[in-house]
Amino acid sequence: MTSPEAAVASKDGADSGTNPTSEAPPTAANQDAAAVTGDDGVNPLDFEGSVHTSDDLPTLETIRKIDHYTVLDKDGKSHTFRSLYTGRHTARRVLIIFIRHFFCGNCQQYLRTVSESITPQSLLSLPSAGGGGGKGAGRGVGTAFICVVGCGDPALIDMYADATGCPYPIYADPTRRLYAELGMIRTLALGPRRPDYMRVGLAKSILVSIAQGLGQVGKGLAHKGGDAKQVGGEFLFEPVVEGGAGGVPETPIGIGPPPAWDKTKVEAGTRSETSLDGKGEPDSDGVDKVVTWCHRMRNTRDHAEIPTLMKVLGLEGGERAAGVVKTSGSGR
Repeated sequence: MTSPEAAVASKDGADSGTNPTSEAPPTAANQDAAAVTGDDGVNPLDFEGSVHTSDDLPTLETIRKIDHYTVLDKDGKSHTFRSLYTGRHTARRVLIIFIRHFFCGNCQQYLRTVSESITPQSLLSLPSAGGGGGKGAGRGVGTAFICVVGCGDPALIDMYADATGCPYPIYADPTRRLYAELGMIRTLALGPRRPDYMRVGLAKSILVSIAQGLGQVGKGLAHKGGDAKQVGGEFLFEPVVEGGAGGVPETPIGIGPPPAWDKTKVEAGTRSETSLDGKGEPDSDGVDKVVTWCHRMRNTRDHAEIPTLMKVLGLEGGERAAGVVKTSGSGR
């Protein structure tokens, strides 16, 4: 089993230069083509350094379009993407972390650090800011939560959860349509520096990744970890605040929404979906939400740093609690 990261690491490179481009984000159509040809027509496959992308917020049209795209849980059961961030028994604010393939050692280190630094208990301790998930929101439902989405076979989710110690729900999007519509790119670039959340060297991370793949040979899953070139990102979903300026969302760090939002009425919708708590109750009256903050990876080691996530989620003392030291250029 060959590791793409190992191939890139053997090159004389990962310089810090970036190549700005005006190309539009990848679409679901060219992502599907890329799965066959290996070329998505947007970024060079073995680009060194970092690939240019933006952290522009997804439009309301994009969010409504992907609401009914499906993700799979560890049992292969389908859920709408919308049900991850709104509806019965969901938190008011949901951070969805898109990872790379399920054998990626870099992302595994990231989730391990996230899980240690941002626990479900710490999110439940946040002061309540009212409802927003749906009927029952605010009664025993936390104000913030995290979900994880990968691009491999859902049969690998249990292995991934064990490897990372992740207490948050993990889903799979093998089609990568969500990645495409939300503007996440494909690259094998390592980036100019090792991020703070990576506590193990690249060589060891690669060896662990290869070993995990070999361990899945007997199950026929060794080559089903997901597209090795696909990178991810982080997206914060939250409802419109009626009392906010112009009826728009507000985040702890005061990121301003696109101008169009104060002119667009986002109304609550009614959906009939399977409840994520396993009780079989419909996710009715889930309110429409928007993305108020996002970060797209520019290389394979470019997840948002932990202090940044803590700040976005409203957790205080982000840098101290995360146990990491922020360095120049980290934590976009």
